[in-house]
Order: sequence, then structure tokens, then C-alpha cells
Amino acid sequence: MTITAGTSHRPRPEAGAQQVQPAVAPPGGSPGPRRRGASRAGGPGHRPGQQAEAARAALRRRYWASVPARLRLLRAATVLLTGTLGVLLLVAGLTTLGTWSSAADRDAPRTTSAADLDLALNDMDAQAANLLLSNGDAGRGRLQTPYEKAAGFYDGARREIGHDLRTLAVAAQGSRTDEKTVESLTDGFAEYQELIGRALENDGHHGGRTAALADYRRATDLLRTRLLPAARTLVASNNAAFNAAYSSARSTLNTQLAAVLALGVLLLAVLGALQWYLARSFRRILNPGVLAATVCTLLAVVLGTQLLSSSTAHLRVARHDAFDSVVALSRARAVAYDANADESRYLLDPQRRGQYADAFLAKSQQLYGLKGATLATYDARLAATWQTYEGDDQDLA
Repeated sequence: MTITAGTSHRPRPEAGAQQVQPAVAPPGGSPGPRRRGASRAGGPGHRPGQQAEAARAALRRRYWASVPARLRLLRAATVLLTGTLGVLLLVAGLTTLGTWSSAADRDAPRTTSAADLDLALNDMDAQAANLLLSNGDAGRGRLQTPYEKAAGFYDGARREIGHDLRTLAVAAQGSRTDEKTVESLTDGFAEYQELIGRALENDGHHGGRTAALADYRRATDLLRTRLLPAARTLVASNNAAFNAAYSSARSTLNTQLAAVLALGVLLLAVLGALQWYLARSFRRILNPGVLAATVCTLLAVVLGTQLLSSSTAHLRVARHDAFDSVVALSRARAVAYDANADESRYLLDPQRRGQYADAFLAKSQQLYGLKGATLATYDARLAATWQTYEGDDQDLA
């Protein structure tokens, strides 16, 4: 009989019988098999604090722990800030162009049109009085040169009023109050032209001066009570709208300027960090691509800042240093034309001479105020104060 070492003679299990494996103790003295429901690391059995810490660790490993992860993060930040800065500069440029277009094509023209309307109405009424004064008796004894000049100025003022009314009608769209004011002005101007036309027609007939004077009085009263107040209301309304648009545009430009500076500084900081990291990790003092991006960013920020700051300064100059003086001058001219018309009315209508003399003095005081001056002393006091001013332009008393 042959004996084989290392083998034992055990009976083979019967068919269908289950073979039982001996239990093996886990290493390190750990307990036996896990209980059902016990969790693995990070499983549902862990507390929320441990899950959050594990999630943060995973994010650090993914986005910052390795060199490629850090480079990807810095690249993403650079691209995001560059795109945002570019979009902001584009929007700021378009906003600047829109602001200037709005001021030049809408806000300024409608304000100057309202001021020109006030001026043209006074001029038209003054020329109507001059036509009646120089016509003589039904055309006999007419002062030809003054009459022809007055007729030319009258037609020019009438065309100017028509143009201003059309401009104001377009500008008033969207404002119900201004629309009603323009409609009232248009209707009142049509009535005024009818009265002046009747006055001129009556003055062309023998013995028609009395009827002509009555029609002219009605036209002048209509001008004073309806047309001029409505025109001055439009001046104030359009000027206020222009000022509000200017304030809004300037605030927007200042906000965009601050945003450009903030984004530019942040982008330069990210590019500097990227340059430093590349130099530290790869032993390269300067990276050409990052250096070129830094220079381009610096130029974009400097040029964009100069554009926005200069646009803000130019807008302020255009609104306050230039346009305000234009509006003030237009108003002063309108007052002066109205005072000139009072002179013609004074000569044309003897029954209202006291009223026109008082109106002339009041308008003179509006243009150049002299306390206590009367119609008889105004010219002498005006000459004296003006001579004093020419000797010392700091003396404004």
C-alpha cells in the first residue's frame, strides 16, 4: 500500500450535501461580519457633518489639490472675468452713443423748440403791430420800407412757429400733459392767426382802423393769456425732462465706470496670481501668454475708464455749461422781443398805453433789474450801472 504525504483520507460529501467552510477570524481583532444595515465610509450611516467634510475634501481634490486642477480653475476665472469685462465695455460704449444721440436728436431739440416758440410768438405779435402802424390809412401814406420788413419778419415768425409746433407734437408723445398743451397751442395759434388776418384786412379798408384795432386787441389778449403761458410751460417741462434724462445717463455712466474699474482690478489680480503660480510651479519667470493678456487687460481698463470719465465730463459740459446758457439766452430774447412789441403796442393803441408802459418796465427789470427804478429813471440808472461795471467787472451791485 502506497502512502502519500500531506493528504488525509476523509470521506467525500454526499451529493447534495452543503460544504461548510471554517470561520476565519478577521485581522486586527475586528469584529466578525458586518451587521445588516451597517454603512460603508460615506454611506447613509455617517452623520451630515462627516458627509459635508467628505464632499469638501472631494471638491478640493478635484479643483485645487493637483496642479492641473489649479490651472483649470485659474483659467476659468480668467476667461469669465475677461468675457464679463468685454461685455461691460461694449454695453458702456453703446450706452454712451445712445446718450449722445438721445440728447442731440430728442432732448435738446424739443427744449430749444419750446424756447424758440416763445420767442417767435412775441416776434410775430410785434411785427403785426408794426404792420398796422406803418400801413397808413388803408394803404395811403404807407411807410413802404418798414412795412415790407415787418411783413417779411411776420412770415418768418409764422413759419418758425409752425415748425416748432410740429417738433413739439412729436416730442410730446407719451406725455399726456404735454400733448394737451401742444394741442391747445395749435388751436390757439390758429385762432390767433385768424384774428391778425382780420385785423390786417380791416386795416386795408377806409375807416377800418377801429375794427382792426379791436381784432388786434383780442389777438394780443389771446397771446398773453393762452399762448405764451403754454409755451413757457413747455419750456419748463421739456427742460425738466432733459435734466432728468441727463441725471439718469450720468448715473449710469458712473456706475459702469466703477464696474469697469472693479472688474479690471480683479482680472489683473487673477492674471498676477496665475503668473506667480506658473513661475513657482514650472520655474518660469514670465509666461508670454499671461504677460500679453495682462498688458491687453491694462490697456482695456485704462482706455475704457478714460472713455467713460470723459463722456461723463463732456455730458456735464453740454448740459450745464452750454445748454443751460442757450435756454437762458432764448428766454431773455423772448422777453426782449415782448418788450419791443410793447413799444409798438404803446404807439398803436392809445387807450392801453398805461398797461403797455407798465409791462415794458416789468420786462426791462426782468432783463436788468434796478431796484426802485421807474420808466422815467430807468435809462439813466442803467447807463450809470453799466459804466461802473465796465470800470470794475467785479462790481455787480
